[in-house]
Amino acid sequence: MTKRILLLITLVLQFSFLHAGIVILNGLTHSYQIENGKIYKGKISIENTGNSPRNVKLFLQDFGYQADGTMHYTALHTNKRTNGDWIKLNTNLVTLKGKEKTEVFYEITVPSQPIDPGSYWSVIIVEPVDDIKPSDQKSGVSITSIVRYAIQVITDYETEKAKPDLKFESVKVEKQEGRQTVHIAIANKGNIYCKPTASIEIYNRKTGEKIGTYSSLTMGLLPDTSKTFQIDISKVPAGKYSATIMTTDEDENAFALNVELEVKND
Repeated sequence: MTKRILLLITLVLQFSFLHAGIVILNGLTHSYQIENGKIYKGKISIENTGNSPRNVKLFLQDFGYQADGTMHYTALHTNKRTNGDWIKLNTNLVTLKGKEKTEVFYEITVPSQPIDPGSYWSVIIVEPVDDIKPSDQKSGVSITSIVRYAIQVITDYETEKAKPDLKFESVKVEKQEGRQTVHIAIANKGNIYCKPTASIEIYNRKTGEKIGTYSSLTMGLLPDTSKTFQIDISKVPAGKYSATIMTTDEDENAFALNVELEVKND
């Protein structure tokens, strides 16, 4: 019993240590409606939840992702719609005492010349950095796990002149965590950031009777990126069905696809 209690205490202490560190207090997506030649101001609120001082560096990168789960953090200008050159941070390095909070400010200076309508973006990386300390270890490997934050800064210009162009890349039915789930890969081929939701209407293939309508969570989708939207259909009995898949954004722009669907028991 004593060993179990000691093991439990050790695990609790390890868990607390792993979750003590740098956190962002005001969200990981900052969005702006912009105009030519204007300056917009923003801030990043940071807290050190640990007891020891931490250094934190901040820098800009381009960012993208695909439906297979890959994310790409690259140098500025990799993305043709980057706004990284417009953003200036008031500092690239801060030091926080234990339990201390601070704010890093930034300015977005929009070019005075006209630009293409739509969304432009980059990310501000917030990364804790450890002081380099000499080690007495003569052998072995030391691994330090660091949590980095990527804060998307999205600037929308003349969005009334731009529309999303959503494309279905693939549709699969797979078992996930014991549930039959439809995985729908959707790509944004347009020039504007949008927040679509995917839904599926399932029909009996023989009778045409509607079995039900099921929906995914809403997710943000940047231009030239794709994500996999997941829909739980575990209540649908095994069988072959006709289905209509739809994706609708916050402005009710809708895109549809008719598919044949098979739900299996295994």
